[in-house]
Amino acid sequence: MISKKWLQVAGVAGAFPFILTACGGGDDADASGGGSELSGQIQIDGSSTVGPLSEVAAELFMQKNSGVQVSVAMSGTGGGFERFCNGETDMNDASREISEEEVALCEENGIAYEDVQVANDALALVVNPENPVDCLTVDQAKQIWDEGSSVTTWGDVEGLESGDIADSEITLYGPGTDSGTFDYFTEAINGEEGRIRTDYTDIGEDDQAAVVGVEGDVNAMAYIPYSYFTEAGDSIKPLQIDSGEGCVEPTLENVQSGAYTPLGRGLFVYASDVALEREESVAFMNFYIENSTEITETAGFIPLTEEQMTASNEQIASLTGN
Repeated sequence: MISKKWLQVAGVAGAFPFILTACGGGDDADASGGGSELSGQIQIDGSSTVGPLSEVAAELFMQKNSGVQVSVAMSGTGGGFERFCNGETDMNDASREISEEEVALCEENGIAYEDVQVANDALALVVNPENPVDCLTVDQAKQIWDEGSSVTTWGDVEGLESGDIADSEITLYGPGTDSGTFDYFTEAINGEEGRIRTDYTDIGEDDQAAVVGVEGDVNAMAYIPYSYFTEAGDSIKPLQIDSGEGCVEPTLENVQSGAYTPLGRGLFVYASDVALEREESVAFMNFYIENSTEITETAGFIPLTEEQMTASNEQIASLTGN
């Protein structure tokens, strides 16, 4: 999902994945972008959450580097890592850290990499605005979403036994198993990656489908990334989460400070050592970080802190030797 602001800026529309093409401004050199003398192709795949962020970065980069073509696909974090670790792509967008199995696959194929954080994100449990629930504890969320859950109505959740919707059946929406959002949420809430009840509507990589579902059903619930619930505005309601220190809202400030736990997270681009042997790839990654505030705000994400930006630059330097 690309924010309305970005659609107005770039005028992009249509199905994903697609290849972003350079548009205007390509003759101007730019210290952080590398200048228009650069040429080549950069292939990125992976997370549908991070994908829109990389699309913005790619479009802005290509405006200053008309000889470089950056393609951004979205097959999910897991699907993207499979391609990345097989050497089929230069970079992988990821909404979680690389798994042990994926590390082994990269090692088997001689792919070295670094995880470069490009933004902050928050997952939120969202409900219809007419739903009277405003906050859930982590334990209540687990009661609803855990494998083998017997919760079928809102009143089945401990602490929610009374109320206007206590007898109403919960309708649940969640992403598919290739999604990094799925992996992160299940581990953060249920204690184990991939552990979840199975009787929910699987939306695949289409988080907007969850927004539409919750908009139309007062008893529905979903978990979605920050950019989706902020873009949806008042049509849905993100719940506060209580991990033991009281209810905390999923705001920019709370995510950056670390107060929004356990559903605050980093978003990453994994760049291979082979890709970063090429000047255009190094220039793109440097541009991504140096312009991260503009990129994240345009795409509707949470910017890096200064400390995170420094760490990301160090990760790039560790692969490039600069």
